[in-house]
Amino acid sequence: MFENMGWGEILVLFVAGLFILGPERLPEAAAWVGRTLRQVRQFAYGAREQLRSELGPQYDELRAPLDELRALRDFDPRTAMTRTLFDDQPAMKPNGFVPPRGEVRGEARPAAGLPWPHPAAEPPRPLAPGERPPIDPDAT
Repeated sequence: MFENMGWGEILVLFVAGLFILGPERLPEAAAWVGRTLRQVRQFAYGAREQLRSELGPQYDELRAPLDELRALRDFDPRTAMTRTLFDDQPAMKPNGFVPPRGEVRGEARPAAGLPWPHPAAEPPRPLAPGERPPIDPDAT
């Protein structure tokens, strides 16, 4: 809840509390807020432990989707791109596929059982000056 607050926000809250409550009541209010937050944490921890003890192994099954959502919330695009571009170790994909070692990422691969490049495929010839490229009406 307060993990995104910086020192500037804390200072503004302190000054606002000082003006609203005054210097006499500000320490009492801060102690009350601290006790209340501690009590709320204890209630939440107790409820979680009670749920865990009552559900047993099913608790982990209920927690799994929440942990996946938390992982998505903490997703960092820079780390993902760095790992994708510069990681030499083949990583297991979510579907279980592990790319073979030594393969260049993004390299075209032939279909299973066909040599690469396919012997029946002719390389495209360069266009002559002024020649229009062929158009595939199904592709446009």
